[in-house]
Amino acid sequence: MPTLFRFVVTLAVLAGVVYGAMFALVMFVQPKQAELTVRIPSEKLNPKP
Repeated sequence: MPTLFRFVVTLAVLAGVVYGAMFALVMFVQPKQAELTVRIPSEKLNPKP
């Protein structure tokens, strides 16, 4: 039983670290905004039968 308890505690600690890392990324990293232009050829918009 102690081995199972140690395993569950280890998994809980790892899950907490992952959750904390994701929370830190959400709070401290700001995405860069930029305009994006994509040219679409007219053949793709109006295919010939």
